[in-house]
Amino acid sequence: MKQDPVTKGDNKATSCPGRIDSIGEERRKGDEELICREEEEGEVVSVSIVTIAEESCPSEPFGPGAHVEVAANESAVRDGDCRSKTSQSTQTEEEEEEEEEEMAEDESDHSALLQEEEEEEEDDEGRNQVFVSDDNLGLSDSLTPGTPTLLNIKMKRKLDHGPDVRPFSSGKKHCKGSNYLSPSSLVPFQTTPTTFGDLRAANGHSAQRRRVTSGPPPSGLQDWLHTFQAWSGSERLLALDDLIDSCESNQVKHMMQVIEPQFQRDFISLLPKELALYVLTFLEPRDLMQAAQTCSYWRILAEDNLLWREKCREEGIEESLVVKRRKTLKPGFLHSPWKSAYVQQHRIESNWRTGDITSPKVLKGHDDHVITCLQFCGDLIVSGSDDNTLKVWSALTSKCLRTLVGHTGGVWSSQMSGNIVISGSTDRTLKVWDAENGECLHTLYGHTSTVRCIHLHDKQVVSGSRDATLRLWDVDSGECLHVLTGHVAAVRCVQYDGRRVVSGGYDFMVKVWDPETETCLHTLQGHTNRVYSLQFDGAYVVSGSLDTSIRVWDVVTGGCVHTLTGHQSLTSGMELKNNILVSGNADSTVRVWDIRTGQCLHTLQGPHKHQSAVTCLQFSRTLVVSSSDDGTVKLWSLATGEWIRDLVALQSGGSGGVVWRIRASNTRLVAAVGSRNGTEETKLMVLDFDLTDNQK
Repeated sequence: MKQDPVTKGDNKATSCPGRIDSIGEERRKGDEELICREEEEGEVVSVSIVTIAEESCPSEPFGPGAHVEVAANESAVRDGDCRSKTSQSTQTEEEEEEEEEEMAEDESDHSALLQEEEEEEEDDEGRNQVFVSDDNLGLSDSLTPGTPTLLNIKMKRKLDHGPDVRPFSSGKKHCKGSNYLSPSSLVPFQTTPTTFGDLRAANGHSAQRRRVTSGPPPSGLQDWLHTFQAWSGSERLLALDDLIDSCESNQVKHMMQVIEPQFQRDFISLLPKELALYVLTFLEPRDLMQAAQTCSYWRILAEDNLLWREKCREEGIEESLVVKRRKTLKPGFLHSPWKSAYVQQHRIESNWRTGDITSPKVLKGHDDHVITCLQFCGDLIVSGSDDNTLKVWSALTSKCLRTLVGHTGGVWSSQMSGNIVISGSTDRTLKVWDAENGECLHTLYGHTSTVRCIHLHDKQVVSGSRDATLRLWDVDSGECLHVLTGHVAAVRCVQYDGRRVVSGGYDFMVKVWDPETETCLHTLQGHTNRVYSLQFDGAYVVSGSLDTSIRVWDVVTGGCVHTLTGHQSLTSGMELKNNILVSGNADSTVRVWDIRTGQCLHTLQGPHKHQSAVTCLQFSRTLVVSSSDDGTVKLWSLATGEWIRDLVALQSGGSGGVVWRIRASNTRLVAAVGSRNGTEETKLMVLDFDLTDNQK
């Protein structure tokens, strides 16, 4: 016996599409009797989903083919014969309950998906409407004949014409009851496409694909196709392999252009928002910004603020930006402040590498004296000189705002925090200044020789002197809190983290102090010459010496963890960040180290290396900036050690022009330049790498 066309073969169905309250009593009779009666009358029942045309967008996973259009004849009448349909199989109660659970899950899945895709609700409402002709259904007289009845059906958005659609095998329980359409009035889903032409039709494409118009079809084409269709699957594959091998490249390209679009899926738009965002976290920021240009839905996902906050965290960007109001894609669309911060940082770094540096700002002052110390905070620059003064400059206007006068000896050390400036001098005093008005707030007396080094932490500052002592001062009150004695020669460098003081001196010693008890916790012995530079991160102490070595010490045990060798002279400057140490040496090289392993990662040298002693350096997450007595400031890649370019190159370089000090922020570089023989005028050079500031 033949099966009911509704359940015949592999036809698909997932749920009863709707209800009609006025279905006649005859519609509630047994399926077999109803189908047979309809076949006798030769009725044709059709159900169609009417789609509303909308603008094509790549976020629609299957294009126009995603809007299902189904139209089918339900009666199996052929030449007026009525064939008996009595082979419907019975269904157990377990199967009935299972089917009801599956339909409930489908409805639940659909509701969740609609909630995630709120931007498309209005379009979906237009697509998910079914018009059922009551003439064809034979409705009761309570409905006006010929008037289409509107049924709203919640369709699953994730439609596909492959294995994702569950088969509704024969014998499954249909929706029943007075308020539901009977099985005979339902239209079965189309079967799974078996040929590529079926797939194109199922995806909503015309059955007539793009044809080559070079001429009429070759003779015998239909016979060849019939022969091909008669072969088994494996025989067809063998034939296709030989056919492809026989094709020219333009013919293979034509096949690809026809085939590839049918297997493309926008899986991002099919996923719940949380999963889609999780997938996007694996993209690099550059790829993420390109993905945002795909369509409006991808743009909304790619603008997610938490997603960009994570990207910024990976790049070491700690603050987001306040985004000015801009025209939005849709009401409620917000531009990500963290994305704006990332884009700005990327632009600034590109300017460091390739931006215009032909017109730096020049700040002239201190006559022909040496600039001994340099500080940079916000838009204020403070330079100290052996002319006994400090000068406060505006980085925006390039003007000297005020000169801090009061020291009776050369200024050789300084620190700055906000508007507070602290200076140490050969006159054996420290002074606390207000950079905004130039007022000297405190003069700190106590040292008996030149104050050679100072380090500021919060409201306390530690000073080291040629008198071999260190003093801890309160900046607000000007009071000396503690005196640390133990060195037997001048203290040349000092570091303070608020808990421990670390000092290095001309006695070859490095000492770790508890300032509260004024006790020396460790004396780090190992250097065989003067200690000139220090770095301290709370766990490790790094010391650079005239003995050419750099030593890494454990601050808790006082033990030497590593001895870094490779430099040939005095290590005059160092900087430590996250276990990466960059050192500058009088041997004209800069080295990058990993203090955990003691390994030298890079030596910054080569054809573009410095030609004289390195005087100062700073580094960021990706870049290293170094200055030298050769009159240049060079930019290097921290990751590869390669030279990128010269940021400053004095014309007098090599004949007396030197770069004494540099200070860099995220967007600016300040270089103190001059000479000792009059070949270069003493001045500050300011390079700005933020185009936003340049345009103000």
